[in-house]
Amino acid sequence: MKAIKIVTRAIIYPVIASILLWTCQSLLVPKYQVGIMEGAMMHEYYDSDMPHEVLFVGDCEVYENISTVKLYQEYGISSYIRGSAQQLVWQSYYILEDTLRYETPKVVVFNVLALKYAEPQHESYNRMTLDGLRWSPSKWHAIEESMTEKESMLDYVFPILRYHDRWKDLKPSDYEFWFHQNTNTFNGYYMRVDSLPERNFPPARPLNDPNLGRVPMSWLEKMYELCKENGIELVLMKAPTQYPYWYPQWDRQVMEFASSHGLDYFNYIHERDQIGLDMTVDTYDGGLHLNLSGAEKMATYIGAYLDSTYDLTDYRLDPEVSAKWDEVIAAYNELAAAQYAELEEYGELRSWGINAMEE
Repeated sequence: MKAIKIVTRAIIYPVIASILLWTCQSLLVPKYQVGIMEGAMMHEYYDSDMPHEVLFVGDCEVYENISTVKLYQEYGISSYIRGSAQQLVWQSYYILEDTLRYETPKVVVFNVLALKYAEPQHESYNRMTLDGLRWSPSKWHAIEESMTEKESMLDYVFPILRYHDRWKDLKPSDYEFWFHQNTNTFNGYYMRVDSLPERNFPPARPLNDPNLGRVPMSWLEKMYELCKENGIELVLMKAPTQYPYWYPQWDRQVMEFASSHGLDYFNYIHERDQIGLDMTVDTYDGGLHLNLSGAEKMATYIGAYLDSTYDLTDYRLDPEVSAKWDEVIAAYNELAAAQYAELEEYGELRSWGINAMEE
């Protein structure tokens, strides 16, 4: 009898301790449900129960500049944007690798701005990209490649070690979203309807080295090989926004890479007129990112290329998938209406705060 009690305690006490630890950790970690919402985007992918034949990976130049809903409405393309703030190229590689655990898209579109980074940048951006990934070898390797000098793997395995003193800064939203989080994107697209015309950007700084680094280009090569191994078409793009600067020297190197690997590469900065962008009304933050009207124009334009070039399914004709898209569209229209109403009432968007922006 005594032995049974000892064994029972040996089992129950660790279970109770684990539950308490998990409960405290869930409260203390950032929720990203108000203000900066980018940190909540990565985990949303796992809640999507529809197929995605087109996958976008990259930074804010994909998740803010292309409306996945418009792609579906215009062409029946079912897509997902696995984007995050300042997503580095090796992170994009491992996010693609992670995606392949669940599905194999026909086309992967990678935004090339991240190729300017040859080493880890900021812990805050790392966290917004990596914390939301499910644990797997892909996440482990992504963390290993991304950690800055002050970060440790243990803090990622047990986030409470990193955020233990955050109890002093807890807000009502931390309690509201303690055990659940809202879905804030539409298959990865982050919506803003407000408008602020493109401003004059500061002059481009001279490049110390005109070459994109060996490290980021080697990860682009690995992404190409991963796509090739899985029968996926890789497409390279540069979003139509002009800042942060995309230098002609970098552009030529990506063009050479694409040509030598038989890939399509589109620098949409040069195609603004064809896209129909009016940067006095199609950007919400002075030209750094597109707003809803700009993102829908961009989706219509890139969607025409995807639809005519690749053998993609028109999911508008699939009753099961189209029913799921109808739910996404309804939420999309509801949020757009709410943002327009808030904009009309206050002259600005208050509820959605300010998103993280690239340096």
